[in-house]
Amino acid sequence: MRPAVSTKPPIPRPAARRGSHRRQKTWVRRHMAIVMCAVLVIGGGAAVAADRLIVLSRPVQATLKGPYLGLYQRTSPISYAGINQFAQSVGKQPNLVSYYSSWPEPFQARFATSATRHGATLLVQINPEHVSLAAIASGQYDAYLRSYATAVRSYRRPIILSFGHEMNGKWYSWGYTHTPPATFVAAWRHIVQQFRKHGASNVTWMWTINIMDLDPQGGIIPRPTPWWPGRSYVNWVGLDGYYQKSTWTFASMFGPTIKEVRTLTRDPILIAETGVAPAAGKPAKIANLFAGVRAYGLRGFVWFDADTYQDWRINSPADFAAFRQAAKTYPRPRS
Repeated sequence: MRPAVSTKPPIPRPAARRGSHRRQKTWVRRHMAIVMCAVLVIGGGAAVAADRLIVLSRPVQATLKGPYLGLYQRTSPISYAGINQFAQSVGKQPNLVSYYSSWPEPFQARFATSATRHGATLLVQINPEHVSLAAIASGQYDAYLRSYATAVRSYRRPIILSFGHEMNGKWYSWGYTHTPPATFVAAWRHIVQQFRKHGASNVTWMWTINIMDLDPQGGIIPRPTPWWPGRSYVNWVGLDGYYQKSTWTFASMFGPTIKEVRTLTRDPILIAETGVAPAAGKPAKIANLFAGVRAYGLRGFVWFDADTYQDWRINSPADFAAFRQAAKTYPRPRS
């Protein structure tokens, strides 16, 4: 029996579980001079039922290039310097960069402009920290969504947006055991509707899930099907998963979840977040990651280059050499 492929290690206290974004966003907030959006909250109200939110056609998807060699770097979205340093070290400029946006943080237009200048598509993971998804679904945050959608529309470049990533895990307030899947779906659909209403047609909506935990004795990361918003509300699917042990491979980690996703949609799949733990052997796993993306015909991957509860960074000569070698033969972007 192979080990479970959970992205998150078993940490007893929920508050300490994972934290690859929670800690990262806290660090960012402490160092950013951001004026938060003022949000008009209009009374209380029950969540809008998911089956009442109907969109007649799929969200408009901007044309995107691929395949993607993506990167999240600790300094994003404060600065592009860390991304440029990484690019110099591995001999290739990432053509997709990501950052994590807390609620109700405004769209980081300056960082988006830097991405454009460096030939990269922007991925923003919007995380509803300390906010009720039922309130989002019922329209109480429509002023914020209007402001964000307007800023994204003004950007005029293709952009990938994701909301409430890894909702099939337990470590976020919007996720499994904390918020009902139907409430998540209602919030997701309402957000997409608001962006469409305000003309943000340059958005590709990516539904980002955690890889399933297939350990028969674990089962802490379930099938993502209950959180599926429907094909009218999704363009791409993102998968988050990390190499925790030397015995894990791309096929064993991502394969079962890819199979599950294919029962829901044929949409493009991107590895939205990945890395290799030091004990797993980074050079070999880096090669395995590149090969796996090709073998499964995925849209690409985003390397999580930060040290959280594990050091996922490319930070040794052997790591850099492996990444540089694999990147040399990585396909050029399609227009």
